[in-house]
Amino acid sequence: MKIGERLKRLRMINSLTQEELASRADLTKGFISQLENDATSPSIATLKDILDVFGVSMQEFFSDAADDENVVFGKDARVQATHDDEKIRVELLVPGAQNREMDPVLVTLEPGEEMDEQPFHEGEEFGFVLLGKIQLRLDDRLHTIKKDECFYFTSDKKHSVKNIGKTAAKILWVVTPPTFYY
Repeated sequence: MKIGERLKRLRMINSLTQEELASRADLTKGFISQLENDATSPSIATLKDILDVFGVSMQEFFSDAADDENVVFGKDARVQATHDDEKIRVELLVPGAQNREMDPVLVTLEPGEEMDEQPFHEGEEFGFVLLGKIQLRLDDRLHTIKKDECFYFTSDKKHSVKNIGKTAAKILWVVTPPTFYY
């Protein structure tokens, strides 16, 4: 059985270099490289030592469940967050986004509503206005964004969004890394 690709995927997900993994598992970088390229096979004890670094059991590692990862998420999978008597709604579109690279949400703002100002943080943000008209504040600059327009900025600015239209505004908003503040 070839396990190199799975080991490499676990290492990458955990943001470890081959050298860091080798150090934590008391192995050499060269051995980790050989494992990932399926040039050698580990003993059961060595594989267990490596998996312990990731906090993964042998059963989890060899389970095909990882291959059955959800790709499609329906409305019933969304996590709802409501604020101020449903005048601001945030729907987390993908469960477990904190373990992923992006945090996609659907934000709905009733007319005149404004989200709290978010402090700067690492990462980037993208939003596509599906409905309505909003005003995006980045530090002291204001930007008006209408239906079918989008915004993109690095998150190193204070930012907030206000619905300046006469109808509800809906925004598909993606933050990376997952740091969506509400």
